[in-house]
Amino acid sequence: MTMAAASRPRSDRAETVCTTRGVRLTELRRQVLELVWRRHEPVGAYDLLDELKVTHRRAAPPTVYRALEFLIDQGLVHRLESLNAYIGCTRPEELHAGQFLICTRCDSIGELDDPGNRRSRIAPRRRHGLHRRTADCRGARHLRELQRRAGRGQLT
Repeated sequence: MTMAAASRPRSDRAETVCTTRGVRLTELRRQVLELVWRRHEPVGAYDLLDELKVTHRRAAPPTVYRALEFLIDQGLVHRLESLNAYIGCTRPEELHAGQFLICTRCDSIGELDDPGNRRSRIAPRRRHGLHRRTADCRGARHLRELQRRAGRGQLT
């Protein structure tokens, strides 16, 4: 990602990603995305629903889940399955498999960036028509210790 891309507001970056891929970032999808980004930590779908109801009184669980599914498909959000929560992607322009370390002591979360692992996990999925996948590992070690023990990658 270039410095210019990093400095652009996230909603502009999301719009560019969607336009490039030929899909539409509706206002509702944009609002859900902004709610996820605003948190700076994993957030559950029902928490998003509660916040969305401030502006969309009739919003229901399917409303949020459909928006999240779209955002995941476009790589704008990752789902952390072990937490049943969602977190914004820091590199939506790049096709990558999200790999997260979650510390159960301090609740910190870091995304690993291992280009070798990225290629090995993405190539087979492309051949079989599968899309993005997120992997998360939980442990009772501080995040830096988890990173050291992983022996590869950088936290982003």
